[in-house]
Amino acid sequence: MNASTLRRIALALAAPTIAAVVAIAISSIVLEVSGSDSIETFKTMLENGTKLESMIDTLNRATPLYLAAVAAAIGFRMNLFNIGVEGQYILAGFAAAVVGSKVGLPGPLHVAVIIFTAMFVGAAWSGLAGLLKVTRGVNEVISTIMLNFIAVGALVAGLLPRFIDDPTAANQGTPQIAESGWLPNLNGFVEIFTREITKGRHLTGVFVLAIVIGIIYHVIINRSRFGFDVRASGMNPTAARAGGVPPKRMVLIAMIAGGAVAGLVGMPEILSDNHSYDQGFIQGLGFAGIAVALLGRNTAPGMAIAAILFGFLDSSAAILQVSSLASSEIVVIMQATILLVAVVVYEVVNRIKQRDEVRRAAQMAQAAA
Repeated sequence: MNASTLRRIALALAAPTIAAVVAIAISSIVLEVSGSDSIETFKTMLENGTKLESMIDTLNRATPLYLAAVAAAIGFRMNLFNIGVEGQYILAGFAAAVVGSKVGLPGPLHVAVIIFTAMFVGAAWSGLAGLLKVTRGVNEVISTIMLNFIAVGALVAGLLPRFIDDPTAANQGTPQIAESGWLPNLNGFVEIFTREITKGRHLTGVFVLAIVIGIIYHVIINRSRFGFDVRASGMNPTAARAGGVPPKRMVLIAMIAGGAVAGLVGMPEILSDNHSYDQGFIQGLGFAGIAVALLGRNTAPGMAIAAILFGFLDSSAAILQVSSLASSEIVVIMQATILLVAVVVYEVVNRIKQRDEVRRAAQMAQAAA
């Protein structure tokens, strides 16, 4: 392994390593200032996080985060900032729960209908923002933010009372989906290699779906003509247009594809947990997914690692709250610090790489002369 290869590896590892070190350092200072024992806090987080049940919690939390990150990353590859993942998955989850509760089909077909409904609604809602951009020049940041408010505050809030199963229930929601529309958990498979999973933990079957989506995303972006067009349009739209890539069509396709993946973000709740849409339906995953995509540099492996890291920190918040070692808000501080430092260091690393490439090109030109 030559010096150049070692340097590239070091640069690739620099950003996440520095981000983790700085996040731990800042969080330690905050813990000590607030009167908590930083060493004991991190020790407890590590001990709890290595338990099998905690690992299941981490993967369950990482699964929707990863799907949200992929949805955002599809747009990022085109230099499109899709802020609408939040509204897309909430509206898609509501529609999928309503459709799933009203149809009666054999197991696999029932699940497929629910998944297709979610993807279709997510794609249609995101595609509306894409259509506004290519036909009227409306910036996707503005349109997706507005569509978030419309989806959550108008459509879901307005339509949910029409489909409530039990008006007297404390947590009102749609009728529960029949068992044929439930996605089996993966406990049996995990227990082959580990031990019995206790404390009522279940690894969602959507975890497999997330892996499949990640593989498809990686292959299409890095191994297909369409992926090349997406990357080319994102890096240099003018050159891509000159090369025959239709910019408006690419924008529309990217927004629709991102919305389709966004529709899957709420599927762990619909297919594995509550089997309905209720007032406690999880929110905030769309914005968290953007952070995961940025931290993972829009690559499938990078986003997987970032999603697991965020999932670990989220699952650690509960144990910190129960043990009274520290406020669960320390987890938010760590997540924000990791993201902020990583973004800054990534930019520094990119500039170093560009400088190295210029130097290498100059050396090759000099040698050729």
